[in-house]
Order: sequence, then structure tokens, then C-alpha cells
Amino acid sequence: MNYPVIKGTAYALVHAPNLLLVQGSTQNMERAKNPYSEYLRKLPQHLRSFSEVVNYPPNQAYIGNLLPDELNNIAKPWYENPVQGDSQGKYGEIMDEALFYALLKISDAFDLVMLEKSFTEELKERIASHPLFAHQADLLKEGYGLEDIEMRIQDHKAEELHFDGKLVGCVKRAHDWDVNLNAHVMLENLVVKASGVLALKNLIAKNDLAPEEIEYIIECSEEACGDINQRGGGNFAKAIGEVCGCVNATGSDLRGFCAAPAHALVQAAALVQAGVYKNVAVVAGGATAKLGMNGKDHVGKGMPVLEDMLGAFAVLISENDGVNPVIRTDIVGRHNIGRGSAPQAVMEALVTDPLDRAGLKITDVDKYSVEMQNPEITVPAGAGDVPNANYKMIAALGVKRGDIERQQLGDFVAEHGMPGFAPTQGHIPSGAPFIGYARDLMLEGKMKRMMVVGKGSLFLGRMTNLFDGVSFVIEANSGESAAGAVDTDAVKKVVAAAMRAVAERLMEEE
Repeated sequence: MNYPVIKGTAYALVHAPNLLLVQGSTQNMERAKNPYSEYLRKLPQHLRSFSEVVNYPPNQAYIGNLLPDELNNIAKPWYENPVQGDSQGKYGEIMDEALFYALLKISDAFDLVMLEKSFTEELKERIASHPLFAHQADLLKEGYGLEDIEMRIQDHKAEELHFDGKLVGCVKRAHDWDVNLNAHVMLENLVVKASGVLALKNLIAKNDLAPEEIEYIIECSEEACGDINQRGGGNFAKAIGEVCGCVNATGSDLRGFCAAPAHALVQAAALVQAGVYKNVAVVAGGATAKLGMNGKDHVGKGMPVLEDMLGAFAVLISENDGVNPVIRTDIVGRHNIGRGSAPQAVMEALVTDPLDRAGLKITDVDKYSVEMQNPEITVPAGAGDVPNANYKMIAALGVKRGDIERQQLGDFVAEHGMPGFAPTQGHIPSGAPFIGYARDLMLEGKMKRMMVVGKGSLFLGRMTNLFDGVSFVIEANSGESAAGAVDTDAVKKVVAAAMRAVAERLMEEE
């Protein structure tokens, strides 16, 4: 079978401490219930600097500078044992909040973002030196007076933008009465768009792609773009592609809570394998609501608030080139409606069922990329080490099936798992963060097979109590599929030539 390939990946982070204060759902609910709470008073003292987030080991792992397994060699807590980091990584970058405000403005198609004049001038100088956005510096325009910004905040309920203790701008509402277009939602949506742009721009640049080559974009974050008549109508995908110069692309948004990236990657693979599109980009932007989600527990334990990062990623799915790793579309797991939501039932549906159909053992998969949340964020909040719990469940199934012995449980987790290293951005940790590393290891001949396991909580929407999940296998390219593939362009040429010959013969007979 001529499977599609993973042709490129990109991962980006945005340090967003001020957006955490303004947009984070935990902080918003706390302000509504108790605006003078001790938590809100202490929170600013627990925010990290940009240098601290750059040197934080899991962040370096996310952008490609530190193999996730290498986190096992760094003493915990990781926030007390920084590495010598770099804001630029093999797969992407870590952007500071001020520069991200410039990207918000670049991504603003309706003049909703107002940035103060002197701040704008500073940003123009900085953005002019950024290789991915220098040509768009003029989109920052001239900036606004501080009094105009303050008036928008006081009289028109605009959302504030702060940096370094100062008011530097705001985001206006897009409609006077539509709550789906109020300033809070517009800032949330613009953040999705801008961070998605950052990821897609890095995908194009770091994989030597021409933006014109991308024919379809699937955006799979968790926010819903729309208005009062169609709250989730979209379209983040085309909005992101427009800023990135993908002039030949169309696209749509896919939503599936935390499992959305796995759904999107499977659908992208199907579109390419069916020949509908040659190059499909799967993109996800960051979630402002998840910023500081566990902040109360972090502050209460005297920790820095580690959920100060917006996460984003982009993956390019393309026709089989005989080189890049393939997505085995015949080894796809799904948690169907009738399966039940018990943890064992979910894991059997996503892991053992598809492997059984392919005649594979659990140990035939070199690495499992599950819900890769950073445990340093979740353990203090009482949620446990999520990746480790997933690996233990997979190992237990291996024992049940006879693939491994009971005494090998610990070894299996160490060999086939990895420490969690992704920010708790909901959809971002769900299987996707390790794909870049897996692709490189397969190209280097150091890995044969990995499985992406994405899971989601559908009950959050109060429409069903069902759980959700999708999985698929990525495998090193044997080259056989490409060699045996049908060259559709060649076939078209042969058919056209045959039709011309028949037409000429008929004309001669007449």
C-alpha cells in the first residue's frame, strides 16, 4: 500500500505571563468569585522570566534541542535545575510575549489590536530582525496613543495587553452585543491564529518548503471561531494559511477536544493517500484558557507557575517519497461508542486492537507517544504523572497478552515510554509532540515504529459522557511503497496520448 509520509514537523512555544493573568480561565473565575483573593495577590510573584522559560528542560525538549529521554538524566524539580537553553530549536522556537504581541498585530485582519506608539516602534525594530516575519513588519502600522487605548478599555470593554508592568495595548471587541465576538473571545481567537502562524511559518522554513506547495490545512486546536449564528463555524485554518502565504491552500477546522490532533493527522493521511491533495498541513495554535490552569496549586506549594506557555505545532503530510516515515493507515485505533470508558477498555481499543489487526506485539512498537503532559505541572495539582500512568497501562496489557513478563513492567515503561515534556495546553500534549523526534530517528535508522495515542474528554461539553480516542502507527519508510506506487501523472499522460490517437484515427476514417 502506498502510504502517506510525515514530510516535516515544527513546534513553537510562546511565553505568556501577562496573558495568563488576563486570559487564563482559573484567574478569570477567581476574579469573578473573589477579586481580592490571596491567590491573585501572590500570583505575580510566581511568574517566570523569559530566560527561565528558555532554560527550562521540558521547553528545550519541546522545540527539538533535548531528546525527551534525556530529561531522565536531569535532577528534579526541573525548574530548579535549568539547562543552557536556546530560544531557537531544531523544530521551532520559543517567542517572548512582547514579540508575540507584534505577531498578534500581524495576524489581525480587522484592526482589533491596538498597540501603543512607542511600544510599536520597539517591536518594528525587533520584528525586522526576525527571519520569518521581517517582510511583514509594515503590518504593525503606526501605533496608538495611550489615552486612546485606555478609552477603549474603560468605555468599550477592550481587553488589556500588558508587558513589563506597563499597559502597552488592547484588543477591541468585534461587535457591540455578540458575546461570541467580545474582546475576551477575540483575544483568545487571535492568540490561536498567531501561534498557529508561528508554527506553520517554522514548518515551512525549517523543512525547505514553498508555502505554495501546501494544498490543504487542517487546524485542530480547541477554540471555536465564529459568531452568534455559528459559534464554531471557523475558519482558523485558512486564516493562518493566509498570513503564511499559502495561496494555493484551502482548509477547515477540526475539533475533538484533546484528541483533535490525532483525528486531524489521520484525516490528513487519508486525504493524501486518496489522492485528493498532495500536501496537507495539520496545525494547532495555543489555548489561552489553559494558562495558569493549575496555578493555585503551584502558588500554594511555593513553585513558579509553570503553565505560562502557549504551545503550537504543525505537521506536513505528503505523498510517499520513499524516504520519510509513513503513516500506516491500516493500523489505526479508535475508541468507538460502544466500547465503554473504563481505562483498560480505552487502552485496548487504542493500542492492542489495531496492533492485533496488524499481527504486531506491544513490544514491536519502539515508542508510544501518549498524553505527554509535563508531570512537574500535573503532579503538584494532584493529577499524577499522566504519561507514566498511560505507559503502565500499556505495559499491563502487554503482560495480560503475554508479550512481556510481569517483572519486565518497569523496563517496558523505561524503554517504550518517555518523560512528559509538553505544556498542559489540552490538545497540544496529545501524542503530537514526539512526532518530530520519531521522524528524525527513523530517518537515521535508529527507530522502526512508533504509535501516536490521542485521547479526549467529550463529557466536557455536557453533551455526552463518552470518552474519545484515536491512535495510529508511524513507521520507517521501506522504499517499497514508493517504488511500487502508481505515477498518476504518467498514467494521465498515457491515457491522453491514447485518446488523441483514437481521435486522430477516427478523423482519418471520416
